Amino acid sequence: GAHIAYQAVGEGSIDILFVLGWVTHIERMWAEPRLARFFERLASFARVMVFDKRGVGLSDRVSEDRLPSLEVRMDDARAVMDSVGSERAVVLGVSEGGPMATLFAATYQRRRRAFGFAGSGPGSALWRSLDGGDTWERRMHGLPLRYTKAIAQDRSRPGRLFVGTSEMPGTWMHYSEHAAQLESAGAQMYETTDYGLHWHQVT
Repeated sequence: GAHIAYQAVGEGSIDILFVLGWVTHIERMWAEPRLARFFERLASFARVMVFDKRGVGLSDRVSEDRLPSLEVRMDDARAVMDSVGSERAVVLGVSEGGPMATLFAATYQRRRRAFGFAGSGPGSALWRSLDGGDTWERRMHGLPLRYTKAIAQDRSRPGRLFVGTSEMPGTWMHYSEHAAQLESAGAQMYETTDYGLHWHQVT
């Protein structure tokens, strides 16, 4: 196991699991005035859970030859919810946290109240090459691609992908301040089991 550093701030009726980006430090982030104001605003109406992913910040370090998978980090997020006593939460992912938030929301559907993401993802298309990159084919047929935000892959089944999309643009602060309304605002998730040839809507 590993020790995961986390904080829970605020006492609102809504729980928010906030998956931050690549490198974080949950104590030093409060020294950044804009970030502190942002989380204080969220904490005024919700209980906000933030954590340092395994290997960064105050969480346990990892060996370079045993880097954690997306699934391992996703379960670390679930452990944070368990430790706080949160049954259901709005799951928000920013930047590198977007794929984990998407996979979490798809895997633990009963534990998410809604989900959202911002500043995350591969753009508006998914492409595959079978010849080392000489030729490519588009694999997102039938998806509303205007705002594709995050992609997560099931490593035990490489052909299984989850894609998060949104029908509306906006900054991550806009999404987060309206967390309880994320699903009605157009955030949706799609799943494929054949590398993107066919898709069906999960939420």
